[in-house]
Amino acid sequence: MSRVVVTDHAFVDTAHEEAVAAGLGAELQVHQCSGAEETTEAVRGADVALVNFAPMGAEQLAAMAPGAAVVRYGVGVDNVDLAAAERLGVQVANVPDYGVDTVADHAAALLLALLRRLPVYDHGIREDGWVPPGRVGPLPSFPTMTVGLVGAGRIACSLADRLRPFGFRLLATDPYADPARVAEHGIELVGLEELLPAVHALSLHVPVTEETHHLVDRDLLARVREGCVLVNTSRGGLVDEAALAEALTSGRLAGAGLDVFDPEPLGDASPLREIHNVLLTPHAAFYSETSLDNLQRLAAEEAGRALQGEPLRCAVTRSPQES
Repeated sequence: MSRVVVTDHAFVDTAHEEAVAAGLGAELQVHQCSGAEETTEAVRGADVALVNFAPMGAEQLAAMAPGAAVVRYGVGVDNVDLAAAERLGVQVANVPDYGVDTVADHAAALLLALLRRLPVYDHGIREDGWVPPGRVGPLPSFPTMTVGLVGAGRIACSLADRLRPFGFRLLATDPYADPARVAEHGIELVGLEELLPAVHALSLHVPVTEETHHLVDRDLLARVREGCVLVNTSRGGLVDEAALAEALTSGRLAGAGLDVFDPEPLGDASPLREIHNVLLTPHAAFYSETSLDNLQRLAAEEAGRALQGEPLRCAVTRSPQES
């Protein structure tokens, strides 16, 4: 009998996974693994592993059945050793499209709140009783502002669709993007050096790779327009948090909206916790009842394809680009 293993999850139940396994006569085992050793034992001999944050390194992949598959609940595959998977013949898939609109909604909410200086107003009222509107510094209207997107995949384009009615000019930098496709969303593709000094807001939409780790560092922050705001709903490793804190306290940046951190959860001693023009959310941009149901259903369906030897809908290569 084939065996499907859920290594860890944060759902109310596993109804979709149970339905797919039962329909194919497979055994389903559900765990809540966190460490490497317990994950190895959970996936030993498994034909399919449905994985949230449990580590899937070479040891865990080697413990699976020959020709096995790993399906990641979500977009990123940071916790899966793709090189080892390729070497061991383990297929890897993700679910890149389960919550595109939900993440875009969250990014838009953070961006709009920061550009209207809502955290600063809120802090001023709570601390001083009231605050003159002009105390927040220059506050242009939305139609005079430019938003920059680092990455122009599905989520970035969905965010652009939400921002266009406000009148923003929309720029993006992405060497992999099709100019004609992104133009349909009102986005103009430019190089990073042209984008940085032009934008009033910068939103990140790329995966963490060797090239993008700490992409937002002191050098990059020195090149953005003074008073710019930063939004990150992608991956915490894209941002050097110490450099970001310096830019916020110095006034170089007017604010930041962060849903992701490196590491997570955000450390108790992080200076970001004390800066009043920062909005912090707990890696929740993906979260809605609809998106979670989509995630489980699509992941379970991918597991079903793997069990039946069918091509995977969202197979991941060793050099994934965020969609």
